[in-house]
Order: sequence, then C-alpha cells, then structure tokens
Amino acid sequence: MQGRAIAKYLRMSPRKARLVIDLIRGRAVNEAYAVLQYSKQKAAEPIDKTLRSAVANAQQKASAQGEFFDLDELVVLEAYVNEGPTLKRWRAAAMGRAVPIHKRTSHITIIVDTQKKEG
Repeated sequence: MQGRAIAKYLRMSPRKARLVIDLIRGRAVNEAYAVLQYSKQKAAEPIDKTLRSAVANAQQKASAQGEFFDLDELVVLEAYVNEGPTLKRWRAAAMGRAVPIHKRTSHITIIVDTQKKEG
C-alpha cells in the first residue's frame, strides 16, 4: 500500500536537506528510521516527521480499503527535496550599504510503498 507525505515551507536550505534525504532513499522504513535517529544533521528531524506521516497515511489507506498492512514490508520508494520560496532580507553593511540575505525554504516529499515480491 502506498503512502505519501509532503512537508512544505520548511526553513531549511534544500541543499542541506538533500544530504539527509539521500541517506534514506531506497531503504526499508525501519532502517530509514534508524538512520534518521542517529543522524547529527538538523534536517533529520523534519524528514523523520515526514516519513512517519507517510507511513501513517499508508496505514490509514490500507485500513480504509480493508487490506493487510505490514510495516516491515514498506520501502522508501521516492524521497526528494524541492526548493520553496526564498525569503529576501537585507543586512546593514559598511559605508551605508545593504547586503542581501536569502533565507531559503524547502518542500520535502516522501513516498513509501510495499516491496514488490518477484517470482
């Protein structure tokens, strides 16, 4: 059963979030939880919340359709980070100048699905 979750407008650079999302792409969900739990990066917390939301969405979808749900069969099928809108701010600089500051935001999308059994 497929589940999807999107976290939008996170105040985090997409480049930094992609470093963490690359660690969990293609892994089993339980393994992804372990990787995120012991990751030191700040991006691990919102990615973990989004992953848990995707798993909960898959579980709700399975129960609504009356299907059997097994957490151990779930795999992170797709995981990517898109760039959100940039907040543009200004900071005072020497000799009356202003320097631009770009506060970047991210949109995190995670899709989990059951493993396809071949044979």
